[in-house]
Amino acid sequence: MLELTNLRASYGRTPILRDVDVAVDDGEIVGIMGKNGVGKTTLVKAVMGLLDADDGTIVFDGEDVTDDPADVRARRGIGYIPQGRDVFPELTVEENLRMGETINESSTDLQYEAVYDYFPILEERAEQDAGTMSGGQQQMLAIGRALIGNPDLLLLDEPSEGVQPSIVQDLTRDLTQVNEELGTTILFVEQNLHVVQNLAERCYAIDKGTIVDELGPDRLESRDAVTEYLAV
Repeated sequence: MLELTNLRASYGRTPILRDVDVAVDDGEIVGIMGKNGVGKTTLVKAVMGLLDADDGTIVFDGEDVTDDPADVRARRGIGYIPQGRDVFPELTVEENLRMGETINESSTDLQYEAVYDYFPILEERAEQDAGTMSGGQQQMLAIGRALIGNPDLLLLDEPSEGVQPSIVQDLTRDLTQVNEELGTTILFVEQNLHVVQNLAERCYAIDKGTIVDELGPDRLESRDAVTEYLAV
C-alpha cells in the first residue's frame, strides 16, 4: 500500500529526514514512534505531499506519487488527520464532514453511516459549530472527516495529543474497528505508550530523522522495549 525508499526531506537548509525506508502492507496498522522533534510529523507531511521530498521515492498503491501535490494524493485515496486536528471551527460538524467527500475519487461509497456508528456524537451534534467541541470530540470529527470518502490509507499525526486518556482508549478501539471492518490501512505517528502498544501491529522507531529500529508484535508487548524510544 505504501513504500518509502531512501526518503529525505528538509525545512530550508535544515535536513530532517535522512534515508527513511518504511513499508506498509495493505490492511496493516503500522506505527512510527519517537520522542519530540525527531521527525515524526515531517514524515507524515512528506507522505501526504505537504512537504516536498528532497530525494527518494514515495509509492502509494503501486504508483509513484513522489512529485504529486497533496490534493492529488488525497483524491488517490489518502486520508490525513493532522497534529492538532485542524477542524474548521466556524463550520458545523456536518459541514466539516462534507469536506471529506473529495477523498478517494475512485470510491463512490461515502461512509457517513459508518462514521456515525463509530462516533455517534457527530450525528447528535451535526448542527454544532466544530470550534465549540472538546478536544476529544474534535479529534473524532477530524478522523470522521478523513473517513467519509472511504480512503485506502489513513495517516494520523499524534491522535492522542490534547485528548483525555479515556477518550484516547476509545479512539484506539475505534481505529482498530475501522481497520477491521472497512479494511482501511493505517499509518500513525505517536509517542503515547498506550496508543503504540494497543493500536500498532508493528512499529518503526525514528530518531534524528532516521529509522533506527522496527518492533514486531512480541517486542511491542514489552513496555521496556517501547519506552526506550519514547522516554524523554
